[in-house]
Amino acid sequence: MRTTRRTFVKQAAGLTAACLVSFDAEQAIGSQSLGTQALGAAKGASAKVATGWYDRPMRWGQVGFVEDDPGNYDLNFWLDYFKRTHCDAACLSAGGVVAFYPTQIPLHYRSKWLGTMDAFGDIMAGCRKLGMNVVARTDSHACHQDMYDAHPDWIAVDEHGNKRRHPSDPDFWITCALGPYNFEFMTAVHQEIMTKYMPDGIFTNRWAGSGMCYCEHCQKNFHAFSGMDLPRTKDPQVPARRQFIVWQQQRLFDLWRLWNAKIKEINPNASYIANAGGGALSGLDMKTIGELAPTLFADRQGRSGLMAPWANGKNGKEYRATMGKKAIVGIFSMGLEEKYRWKDSVQNGDEIRLWVADGIAHDLRPWFTKFDAKLIDRRWLPVIEDIYKWHFANEPYLRNERSLARVGMVYSQQTATFYGGEEAHAKVEDASLGFYEALVEARIPFQMVHDRMLDREHIDQYRTLILPNIAALSTAQCQQIREFVERGGSVVATYETSMYDEWGVRRADLGLGSLFGVAIDGSKEGPMLNSYLNLEKDEHTGKYHPLLTGFEDATRIINGVNQLAVKKVGTDVSSPLQVIPTYPDLPMEEVFPRPVKDHQSGVFLREMGRGRVVYFPADIDRTFWEVLDVDHAMLLRNAVLWATDEPSPVTVEGKGVLDISVWTQKKSMTVHLVNLTNPMMMKGPLREVIPLARQKVHVQVPKGRRVTRVRLLVAEQEVRHTVEGDGVVVEVASIGIHEVVAFDLA
Repeated sequence: MRTTRRTFVKQAAGLTAACLVSFDAEQAIGSQSLGTQALGAAKGASAKVATGWYDRPMRWGQVGFVEDDPGNYDLNFWLDYFKRTHCDAACLSAGGVVAFYPTQIPLHYRSKWLGTMDAFGDIMAGCRKLGMNVVARTDSHACHQDMYDAHPDWIAVDEHGNKRRHPSDPDFWITCALGPYNFEFMTAVHQEIMTKYMPDGIFTNRWAGSGMCYCEHCQKNFHAFSGMDLPRTKDPQVPARRQFIVWQQQRLFDLWRLWNAKIKEINPNASYIANAGGGALSGLDMKTIGELAPTLFADRQGRSGLMAPWANGKNGKEYRATMGKKAIVGIFSMGLEEKYRWKDSVQNGDEIRLWVADGIAHDLRPWFTKFDAKLIDRRWLPVIEDIYKWHFANEPYLRNERSLARVGMVYSQQTATFYGGEEAHAKVEDASLGFYEALVEARIPFQMVHDRMLDREHIDQYRTLILPNIAALSTAQCQQIREFVERGGSVVATYETSMYDEWGVRRADLGLGSLFGVAIDGSKEGPMLNSYLNLEKDEHTGKYHPLLTGFEDATRIINGVNQLAVKKVGTDVSSPLQVIPTYPDLPMEEVFPRPVKDHQSGVFLREMGRGRVVYFPADIDRTFWEVLDVDHAMLLRNAVLWATDEPSPVTVEGKGVLDISVWTQKKSMTVHLVNLTNPMMMKGPLREVIPLARQKVHVQVPKGRRVTRVRLLVAEQEVRHTVEGDGVVVEVASIGIHEVVAFDLA
């Protein structure tokens, strides 16, 4: 029987109104499996959850039900495992594509295995008895045939006008995220879950859609917003596409706010927490997310393809940039995260340990996720148990208050969206990845900075800002960067930084040209073959600039692949690198540089009061990520060290590749040392842990504080320290995957 829109809304509204009367009224309606005792426990535990519970949980666990789990999995095992691992919070599957509780909402598909049970209610009640916070998980991206039959207009439509079947399971249909399915149906689902169980929040998977939708609702709503038809291109410079990007974000944030408001009407201490966020390539504005979300979960479950293990820490830094001091949690799985979707796989234990350790080092609280509550391969269980027990034992040292890093690297969603477009990864993200890798290799602690948060409050904690091809910057953002330098800050920038406005429209000249001391002098060139940078000594001193430290025996090094033609403006700009333009690489007899009348500069350096500026007109950072040439790593390191021109809050001497972070807590400071030294560094899974020998750690002690004791949290031992100037020095004999040097302060 077809359910009309009016009938559905009326039924859902009636159910919601009845549910909103009181929690006890729901108990009177009855729940066949949860029962009066469990409902009472859930209600009582909920009442004890104070407003602002979000900072309390330090360790999360997730049990993601599959449809045949009800009656076929061991509930007591999971509750015992949560207890053994000291989990403070759990995310549990409730409803949406499949309901794991006795829903009363029309067309809310129940698991065929549910019968008279309440799988969600039972495990939630058990978690509450353990004193855990509970967030209910829903999934809104797909539906069954009966929903299609009743509301075919709720189904996503492709550009050819075809309703979209699910690519993985053709028995399902893909739903439209921006229309009534989410705004009406899923709103009712969330209200029912909140009223029946009073969880601390709702977390929705794949809520933001599955690509472009051309359904009747999207067509109508977008036209009302923009006066245009839905775009058939992904080119962000086409007006309709640009308007669509703005409209889609607005629509999704409207949905977020709607769900959050409806949840809070029922439980003021709860929130809607979207599965959203990330770096430059993330689809939703991170600044707005940081304002909306009381906490946030970084759903980056493991590395795939050619990915460095520090990618998890990068997630933490990107989230921290807009979340401020709010708790952020890093979701990780125990399986292989590859395009072949081996969802029941189990990853190498050391690979899990390394991924989680790097997240913890950069302030992600761990969250393990297990889909299919029936255990198939149990090898991951002791790995997570060891990690969580260690984390629990050292919790006071892991409740970070602030980073002491003095270098900030900017990331820009508007650059990725409006300048990068479909090539955002190659044009934008690869530059960031290259500079990130160079900083890790240089052992320079740093944080990420969002380009929409360049105000004094968010950037004056840094001495140096890095702009890795941040091409799209507004006039106001350019002014904020100039003012940062006027206040004594330093800047290192590359390639087309500020060449475009915030909408990706090309300027006549660089927006930061006056800061860099350059002006456009032609078009960009690339990809260039066989181009180099010639090293030049200072004509007055006869010495190399500090930027060229380590290159004293080199005449030239390789250039970037793409180059912006610029000329020097002003007399206070120096250029110790000169471009040797492309020359033939075949035939071999012709491989020699041709004479050039006017050399282009490969770098521009300025000192402006206490501030310093380094500008590379080539894509040195992106090229480094592509070819990983050690000269580029050294050049980028030297640029940051010269620009920063002050002692680092922490220096670590020794062999190997370490990802380093430094934090303060209420009564301590910590230095995290994550050992990335491995032949599988850029391609997991890890084969073996190669321990690092002696490392010498020197930290600057915060003013007004004194070190009273130093402990190695992984080695579980106290170590001696010596005072040197304003800091202390500690020797770490060995590092496996991770070590944390904890300094107790008085």
